[in-house]
Parts: sequence; C-alpha cells; structure tokens
Amino acid sequence: MSSFPIPASAFYGHSRAVEADAVFAWLRFGWNVFLVNPGVWVVSTLILLIGFPALLILWPLGPLLAALLTPVLAAGLFGMCRQAAGEKALGVSALFAGFTTRTTPLLVLGIVFMVVAMIIPLIVFLLFSSSVVGGIMWGISVGITVLLALLLSSLLFVPLWMTMWFAPALVLFNAMPPLEACKASLSASLKNIRPLLILGLIVFILCVFAALPAGLGFLVLIPVLAGTAYASYQDVFIVH
Repeated sequence: MSSFPIPASAFYGHSRAVEADAVFAWLRFGWNVFLVNPGVWVVSTLILLIGFPALLILWPLGPLLAALLTPVLAAGLFGMCRQAAGEKALGVSALFAGFTTRTTPLLVLGIVFMVVAMIIPLIVFLLFSSSVVGGIMWGISVGITVLLALLLSSLLFVPLWMTMWFAPALVLFNAMPPLEACKASLSASLKNIRPLLILGLIVFILCVFAALPAGLGFLVLIPVLAGTAYASYQDVFIVH
C-alpha cells in the first residue's frame, strides 16, 4: 500500500519546440519580472557586476572560481524570477539560494562549465599557434589570424551555452542530475535553435546599447535577461 504523500514522479527533461516569435513573449516576461522590484534587481546585479570582475583579477584561481560559481548564481537568478512571478516578497538574499538549495549538483554543473571553458581556448590555441607563424611566413596578417581564432572560440562556446542555458533551472526546480540536465538543456536548445538564435541577436544589440552609458544599462539588462531565460525554461519544458 502506498504511503502518503506520494512523492512526485521523476522529471526526465521532456521539452517541446516553440515558434520563433516566442522570444518576444520571453523578453516581455523578463521586463515585467524586473518591474516587480527594480531596486532589489539592481542591487543584486551590482553584486554580480562587482563580484565577478573581482574574481577574474585573482589569477589564476579567480577565473576558475567564477566559472565554478556561474551555475550556482544563475540558479539564484532563476529562483528570484520564480519568486517575482509568484508575487512573493523579493529580497537580495534570494540571489544566493543556490548556496543552500541543490548546491552540490549545481557545483557539479559548475565543474562541467569550468572544464569545458578551459578546454575550448586550449583547442583554439593548439590549432592557431602554429598558424600564426605560418601566417607570418606567407605574409598573412597576424591580426586576421587572431580574429579567426576568436571567431572559432566563439563558435565553440555556443554548444556550451546551449548545454548550460536551461541546466541550472532543471537542477534547481526539477531536481535533475547535473549531466542529465545538461543533456536535456542541449536537446531543448537544438529543438528551439531559431528562437534562441533570434534571442542571441537581440541580446547582442541590447548589450551594445547597455554598454553605452558607462555600462549602466546592464543593471537593467541582466535582470531582464534572467527573466527571459526563466520564461524560456517555463515555455519549453513539459512538467507533468
């Protein structure tokens, strides 16, 4: 005989494809989430904008620690979005929810992100280090070679971001194991490559404008993008 309450069934990461114009609904949701409590969002974003650069300058362990904590803090942003969407009181402490809830699997995600983020520049370096010398010999500009290396590095990072786009939310909200969450995130991203590509283009344009007023636009853009990512997770994944 079953005992009560009966535990919820496991979530296997089932996802669906949405229309390309869904991205605009995601962005509207992100803006509305920001409007719930702009002050809390701005303070939380300031913490991130100050904390991450501070870590990056602590070479060599700082950048590794920043990569390790990225999914943990992303989970905190997702948690803030869920609180705001549920009209619950929103506080800055919610940003650190990933340090108290599902912390170990989120750190495993961080390890995956950190390792792959280290491997990609190594691959590009190995491919292009000899090409720089060869380019000089053939009269090819070193600047062009470096530009090609940066382009290849950016392209290689795309699958990593697709793998991590939904993963923190799947770990935090659906208790998925980290590697399963990565697989589900990549699968869902591939199903929705069109809206994500459109979103990527829009985000690039928004980042340009956000950077113009001394970067102050990011105090708004980062919370809006957090809400956008949360909306995409809610829209794409089928939770029974």
